[in-house]
This record gives sequence, C-alpha cells and structure tokens, in this order.
Amino acid sequence: MTQTHAPLAEALLEAHVKHELAALKGTRLKRFVEKELDALLDHAGRVTLSRLSSPEQVMGVIRRVVVNMELDAGVPELAAEMATRVLNAEAQSRTRLGDIISREQVAGFLEQALTLRHQRERVIGEIMAHPVYQELVSNLVYHGLVNYLYEDNLIARSVPGVGSMMKFGKRMANKAVPGLDETFERRVKAWLADSLPGLIRRSEQFLNQALSDDELRDTIMAAWVALEDRTLADLQDGLGDLELQEFVVLGYEFWLAFRKTGYFEACAETVVRHLFERYGAQPVQTLLRDLGVTRDLIWAEIDAYGFPLMDVLREEGYLEALVRRRLASFYRSAAARNLLSGAAGAPESGG
Repeated sequence: MTQTHAPLAEALLEAHVKHELAALKGTRLKRFVEKELDALLDHAGRVTLSRLSSPEQVMGVIRRVVVNMELDAGVPELAAEMATRVLNAEAQSRTRLGDIISREQVAGFLEQALTLRHQRERVIGEIMAHPVYQELVSNLVYHGLVNYLYEDNLIARSVPGVGSMMKFGKRMANKAVPGLDETFERRVKAWLADSLPGLIRRSEQFLNQALSDDELRDTIMAAWVALEDRTLADLQDGLGDLELQEFVVLGYEFWLAFRKTGYFEACAETVVRHLFERYGAQPVQTLLRDLGVTRDLIWAEIDAYGFPLMDVLREEGYLEALVRRRLASFYRSAAARNLLSGAAGAPESGG
C-alpha cells in the first residue's frame, strides 16, 4: 500500500473497530443477538438434522472426545477432592433422606420393581444354586443336627442329666472306637449331600411363596419409614475421606476401561442411529422442541451468562484485540489498496 493510502486505511480500520465495539455492548448487542437468534431458529425450522450432520459424524465425535481423549491424571484427583467436599458439606447433616426422595416416589419405584416377578424368581434360583450358598446350608443343617442330638432335643431338655450322659457316652464311645466322630460326620454329610438338592428346591419354593408382592411391599416400606427421617450424614457414618477417594478412583478407572469396550460403542451407536432414524428427516427445530429447548430458554441463558461474559471480555481488552485482528488483514491488503487507489482517482461527480 502506498504511503498516501496507508494513513487513510489505518483511519478506516480504527473507525471500523470503534463501530464494531460499540455494536458489541448494551442495547445494540442485545438487539443484534435477539435478531440473530430469531433468524437461526427460523432456519432450524427448515433445515433437517441429516442436512447438518450424520450418524458417522456424531460417532466420530464420541470416539474422539469420549472414548479416545486422554484425560490428565489430575482429573481423578480433582474428582476425589470434590467428592470429599460434598461428603463433608454442612448440607449433609441437615438434609434428610426423605428430602431427596419422597415416600410416594419410593412406592412408585417399588410397585414397578414388583412387576419383575420373573427376574426376582430367577435371582433367587441363581442364589440357591450357588456353591457357597449350598455349602452354607449344608453346614447349618449339620451343626443344627449335631446340637439337637446332644443338647437341644426334647429328652435332654426334659430329663435332668440326660444331656450330660449323652455327652459322656459320646466321649466313651470315641475312646472305645477311635474315629467314630469322623465316621459319624462323614455319614451325616453324605446324607446331606444326597438330600441337599431337595432341601434347596424346597427352600426356593418357600422363598418364592414367602416373598410375595404384599410381603415385599410391607417389608421395604417399613424399612423406608425407618430411614427417611435420618440425615445423609447419619447414613454415611463410617465412610471416611480416604474410603470415598478410593471409591472415586476405582470408579474413574472403571470408566476409562468401560468406554473402550465394544459394548459401550455398540450402545452409543444404537442410540445415535435411533436418533437419526427418528429425527434425521425432520427439521432441527422438531428435535429442539422435543428436548424442551425453546426460544425463551435459549434467551434466558444468553441473558444470564452470555452478556455478562461479553462484558468481561470487553473489559479485559479481548474483544477489541479480536475485532482488530479480524479487520486489520483486510485494511492492509492489496484489495483495500486497490479500492482506495480507485476511489482517489475517480472523478468527482458534477453538481
């Protein structure tokens, strides 16, 4: 740009910057944003979701941001600190469990859960079939039988001295026939092994009948009534800062592994594809409306957060620097030079 035109270009740049900054504050800014919001929403009523994006693009974002993005080691530390602050907050000691979830809500969840009778019976069956439970039942029956034979049977309780005589006879028999105790135990446990499937089957039938909907409803609601007036601090008794932080770290490590599983990706892809099957051919405004995103909601957030943020950026000088960077390259370009040269050489129009 020639020295003749440089001062004029700089003057135009300064005037333009001043004009833009004046438009980025107060009433002028609000009128501009309101007008653009209306125009954008009007456009959203005509442009379809599939025109703006695709399932593959959305899944790409999920893979890059959710699955593959490396998170700094400070993330779990910060999460643990925040969880500790929440655990020790004053609100924990003044908030009752019933303030968080009402008795009516608990009853609603319970009624819905009671409809899952098949799942309940399956869980009971799987517990009964577990080797640990079967061993527990076997030991309980064995020790109960032994205690009954030598201590708690009707004769030993009714006739003084019989219990002591039976124990004495047992000791003498063990002396006379070494290993008698082991033989007796082996025989009883062998009998239990043969009888256990029937015991388990009858136990399962008993539980399925005993755990009726009415019984479960009364039991759970009685437990809730006993808990609903206790504060959250009472319910957290025994959970210290260290234990809480360990749980946070474990949860964070689980998330890091879970997000990379094929199951997570399959679930995400199912949700995304269903979203496009339902809304892909419809205007974006339809999706926004179904999500409850209205013009009033958007404007309220802009007014509460957007305008104050603009004020801070303007006070910090960022807005002026941004506008200047954006405009300076044009006013110092060959295109501006040619325009100014042409304007300077154009003949004045006659009066």
